[in-house]
Amino acid sequence: MVIFQKRVAGLTDLALNRFVARARSAAGLKAVVNVLVTSSAEMKSLNRRFRGKDNPTDVLSFPAESGARKKIAGEIAISAEIATKNAHALGHSPAEEVKILVLHGVLHLRGYDHECDNGQMARREKQLRAKLHLPLGLIERTRPRRDSRPRRGPQTARFSRAGVVRRSSGAKPRQASTSVSGSARRKLPQ
Repeated sequence: MVIFQKRVAGLTDLALNRFVARARSAAGLKAVVNVLVTSSAEMKSLNRRFRGKDNPTDVLSFPAESGARKKIAGEIAISAEIATKNAHALGHSPAEEVKILVLHGVLHLRGYDHECDNGQMARREKQLRAKLHLPLGLIERTRPRRDSRPRRGPQTARFSRAGVVRRSSGAKPRQASTSVSGSARRKLPQ
């Protein structure tokens, strides 16, 4: 399911739903992925609520609770505003940027972790970007930053047309930034 709380130029519900299905298939992810495209204000709220960081970010991935993973892989939240800003700075369309963020989120839901996998996720993302005809990927344009803050307990979120509707224990959201300056925010492990 795709929910647009904030629209992105050149991207329809149908086009994004089709891309999510293609990205899931290419990544070998069989379970459903829900995608929320929302505002930077909502992303700031989600980032604060689930990661304790009081700033907006471009993408967050929320793996499903372990008992539900056969049916639903998890949810991905994307900032339409940050995606649009980064797309213009990087010379491609906002629709392509959202697709790059979806692919990145799908790989996290598939279990990849670019913070500790010695480049495995970056290589897979590069392969899938070529297969899905996408420009430069998220990992390639960011550089890791150390984050020494203590981790909070695992949490998940569920999206509905009204936004995030519940929080429960489970896996932590995964996050990475595509800020134009190249800084990356640490993504949390499963």
